[in-house]
Amino acid sequence: MLPSSHKWFTEPCMEAGVAASWTIEKHLAREVTDYQTIDIYQTSHWGNLMVIDGFVMLTARDNFLYHEMLTHPALFSHESPARVVVIGGGDCGTLREVLAHRNVRHCTQVEIDEQVTRLSEKFFPELCERNDDKRAELVFDDGLAYVRNLPPGSVDVIIVDSTDPIGPAEGLFGPDFVADCFAALSDGGIMVQQSESPLIHQKLIAGVRGNMQQAGFETIRTLGFPQPCYPSGWWSATQARKGGSLEPADPARFEASGITTRYFNPGVHAGALATQIP
Repeated sequence: MLPSSHKWFTEPCMEAGVAASWTIEKHLAREVTDYQTIDIYQTSHWGNLMVIDGFVMLTARDNFLYHEMLTHPALFSHESPARVVVIGGGDCGTLREVLAHRNVRHCTQVEIDEQVTRLSEKFFPELCERNDDKRAELVFDDGLAYVRNLPPGSVDVIIVDSTDPIGPAEGLFGPDFVADCFAALSDGGIMVQQSESPLIHQKLIAGVRGNMQQAGFETIRTLGFPQPCYPSGWWSATQARKGGSLEPADPARFEASGITTRYFNPGVHAGALATQIP
């Protein structure tokens, strides 16, 4: 049992009537930027913890679940994902997983707040180990404008690794942005958007899927996965394909890739596609 004097960080989820807490050993950093307030804590059991405007973004212990499921299902569904854009994702974990794929020739990460990346480089260096890869491009700018200005058909996969749909990320959940993603994708291209909790945010997921359908995407699937640090412990990523289907990873292709994962594999991918999420 922890001593009563132990400090806690608690994130309430008022809409679900629950809260999650972590025991804190040290407050490592705080940055107040033009966009948000970023805090880094050292926890007793979950490694370092990043909090933005009071909401948990990631912990060192369980972020692999999110980063692997946001990236690998799409990249293994696409026949040859050479050109990838990550919108958000300033902690660089998604970028790291994308660049594990040898057939990716270039990946641009567009994060509006540079301090998210600089703090990640310091306190989550394991997520930033591919930042210096010659295929990586870090852009600190508005993701909405970046996608709007992409040449039509110039990208194979767009991954929207955003915070909750408030503040700087609100526009990333709007229909105009999704339509811009559709235009920027090549034929057979795939868009992926983190889409919150299937237990709590059904209305948001329905809105994400509706925006994708309205934009013209042919196939739309929402994949669920465990994520202990987020409200309800169950999270989702919604995929949409511009022509063609979304199939689980081929076991032979996964094996040949040489990619090491901690959660994702072809069986997990097939199971996530088989689960019915509204």
